[in-house]
Formats: sequence, structure tokens, C-alpha cells
Amino acid sequence: MMFLFILAGIGLGVLIYYIVSVILWINLDCDVELFIKSKFGKKISSLEGKVVWITGASSGIGKSLALLLAKNGVKLALSARRLDELQKVKEDCLLNSRGKLKEKDILSLRMDVLEMEKHGEIFERVLKHFGRLDILVNNAGRSQRASWLDIDLEVDRAIFELNVLSPVNLSRIVARYFIENGIEGHIAVNASMAALIPIPNMSSYIAAKSAINGYFHALRVEYPQIKNTVYCVGPVFTNIQLEAFTAEANQKCGKPTPPTDKRLTSEKAAFYFAVAIANATSLNWAGLFPFTFLTYLARYPAILDFAMKFTDFSLIRKNEKQGK
Repeated sequence: MMFLFILAGIGLGVLIYYIVSVILWINLDCDVELFIKSKFGKKISSLEGKVVWITGASSGIGKSLALLLAKNGVKLALSARRLDELQKVKEDCLLNSRGKLKEKDILSLRMDVLEMEKHGEIFERVLKHFGRLDILVNNAGRSQRASWLDIDLEVDRAIFELNVLSPVNLSRIVARYFIENGIEGHIAVNASMAALIPIPNMSSYIAAKSAINGYFHALRVEYPQIKNTVYCVGPVFTNIQLEAFTAEANQKCGKPTPPTDKRLTSEKAAFYFAVAIANATSLNWAGLFPFTFLTYLARYPAILDFAMKFTDFSLIRKNEKQGK
């Protein structure tokens, strides 16, 4: 009889655990671990004084992350193709730091991440300026809007060059620097929730982000002394849709994000990214319902397949067809 009571108690505990979990999955705008870290983990201010290099820092999440880190006294190397926009970000970062950072504490670097032969040279400029690097944040990248059947193979190649091979190449250069100098460094990548759950009209992008996840998980296993963080963010209010790949080479989507979309702000997305970096977590995600909920269900493929049948992606398709 006692055994049955114990068994019933365990069963009740498991049931309560999953009920609470599902409630959190539905209501939180990030995964449970990241939510807890944001409340009780290391503060973003713990990164003060560190040197952080952010690629793709001229707009979107990269810009918002730079502003947030500057506010917390983090020294920044900011790179992007548009040097004029980077200079504006630098000025805003200095204002945001409220005296914690000086002009020399923020370095602007014109960088096209596709020019991989120049990665080493640009990294040397970062080291020459600051004398060290503590954290690399791979943020540069482009999304996609295209039907699976219509995509030209050249688009697949271009997406993988930009979203996979480029950050892998840069990360290897930085990882070797960490290893050779005995530095407990940290490499982070802004991946995508699309790598964790299927989303229509983004197949090449999904594949690329899945690949970058795999590369970084392998790095964690092979070189555990290097901290690495994979941050998978869902839909965010940025210009990402304007710049997104389509089915054809040398073409951009060119459609703004509809204001009626249900998305995180770039500031909130950057906040959770910064929390993940400060706490050196391995894999986290952020986004609004139903994306966070579906991401958890992805751990249970049969349940996810069932839930996807009732998930309405029609608004996404409708907005794209109407050019909104």
C-alpha cells in the first residue's frame, strides 16, 4: 500500500511539473532557463570592462545589443558593411554609456563578412586596438522568403556562405586565439528559432541556421574550455524582411515587416541575448507565442507534428503575397 502511495505521489509530481511547464511555455517570451537567468542569474553588468566584438552591428539586434552592452560599460568592436551607420551607433553607444566608455573604448570596423580572406586581418586590428578580445558575437546574417520548390541553388549557396561558412571561419580564427593564449574566451551566435521548428517559406535559411547550431554544439564538445552560446530568436521587429533572400539570386524581398505582426522588439531580443552571454548559457531561445511553445514541443516530434496542424501561418503568407 505504501508503495502505491509513493507511486501516486511521484505521478502527481510529474503531472504538476508538466502542467506548470506548459503554462510557462505558453506565457513566457523566452525559454524557462533564460527567464530564470534574467531574474536570478548573472547581471549584464558583470560583463563590464570586457571586450566584445559584434558583427552586423549597424542595425537590428546587433545595434540594440551594442547599445545595451555600452550602457553596462562593455568595450565594443563594432563591424558592418556600412561604416557611416556604424559611426552613428558608436555615438549612440557613447551617450548610452553615460561616461563609462570613452572614444577609444569603441572601435568601428567596416567589414563584409563574406570577404573571409580578410577576417584574420580585421581580427588583428581588434587585437591591436584593445590588446585582447573576450567575446565574439556572430550577429551578421540574412533571412529568406521563398517557396521550397522555387529556390535557385545559387540562393542556397549564398545563404550558407553568409549564415554558416562566414561565422564558422571567423569563429575558428578567434577560437585558435583563445586556445593558443590560454584565454577562457566566449563565442556567441545569433541563430534563429527557425532552426528549432519548421517555418514556411524559409527553407534555405532554416537549413543554414540548423547547420550553425550543429557547428557550435560540436565546438562545445571538442573544446569545452571555450564558452559558446547559441541564441535562437523568433520573429523580431527589424529590417530583416527588407533584406531577406528570395528564391532568385541577387534579389531582396524588399517588403517591410507589417506593424500588425506579433514580434519581439529588437531591444527585448537584445536583452535576452545579453543575458545568455552574461550567463554563458549554451542554447536559448526567445520569441512570442506560439513560437516559444512550438519550440518546446519540438523536443517531442510527434506532438509537434500534431500541433503544427493547428498553427495558423496564413498571416505570414498573406502579408508576403500582399507585399506588406
